[in-house]
Amino acid sequence: MIERLLLGAADSERLKSLVAGLPYTGGLVGRFVAGEDETAAVSTAATLRDAGLHVTIDRLGEHTRDPDDAAVARDGYLSLLTALGAAGLAAAAEVSVKLSAIGQALPGGGEQVALENAGRICERAAEVGTTVTLDMEDHTTTDSTLGILRALRADYPSTGAVLQAYLHRTVADCQDLSHAGSRVRLCKGAYREPASVAYQDPHEVDRAYVRAMKVLLHGQGYPMLATHDPRLIDIAGALAVRAGRAPGSYEYQMLLGVRPEEQLRLAGQGEKVRVYVPYGNQWYGYLVRRLAERPANIALVLRTLLQPAG
Repeated sequence: MIERLLLGAADSERLKSLVAGLPYTGGLVGRFVAGEDETAAVSTAATLRDAGLHVTIDRLGEHTRDPDDAAVARDGYLSLLTALGAAGLAAAAEVSVKLSAIGQALPGGGEQVALENAGRICERAAEVGTTVTLDMEDHTTTDSTLGILRALRADYPSTGAVLQAYLHRTVADCQDLSHAGSRVRLCKGAYREPASVAYQDPHEVDRAYVRAMKVLLHGQGYPMLATHDPRLIDIAGALAVRAGRAPGSYEYQMLLGVRPEEQLRLAGQGEKVRVYVPYGNQWYGYLVRRLAERPANIALVLRTLLQPAG
């Protein structure tokens, strides 16, 4: 019931206007979203870089069903990458792209549209000296996304993949993608998936995450471990030592505004830490959907809001 209400609220412009006018909304959005425009995203990236952190930037938007909107999203990424290069941030900042935002779901050839748009984005990233990671969405898009990834890697082998630990298939996907030069972000998974394809119990998801981590850390690729869970972070460190991994041969990833003190602590210990930075005027839908996709996110946000912002 809560999830359905939140998802309904995510698409309500009237509720967005109401929420945007509440006294605490600015602080909430400002903590978890860089801002509504490219300038804010670049500024946030610079601040994080200066604090010893790395960045991946997501231009908010998904499920585009209009070719013109897909082109706008593509051009937004091209402009962002140019701005990152001009600001001298390419070494510290990459971009994360949802294929559904650049045409994947378009009827009659959406995959090809997304591939062409993603290719343009990867080309610009290579020109300025950075990389692209393809975000993963719900399980119905997994095969399509991995197919587009394979096509992109023919010309842009550093293109990153995202795998979701709660899917039953993920350990096998980790084995396929743990070869030399392969960049793989491992997250728990945030979409509501049926039991037929995904673990439902949080403890099972944690165990699946550890199994997938073992494969990636013992593989030849570059693991990007996306978790805020203190226990999983400790396990990751122990597994990295056991696998003979030196700091910098893998990285931790966390969301903007979530456990910022832990991000700095890990970076201070010599670990590479990358912060996922969303920006754009679709912040309302982004925040509400993150809560709806997984009820545990509500508690995580509330705990984070009670912590100091520094």
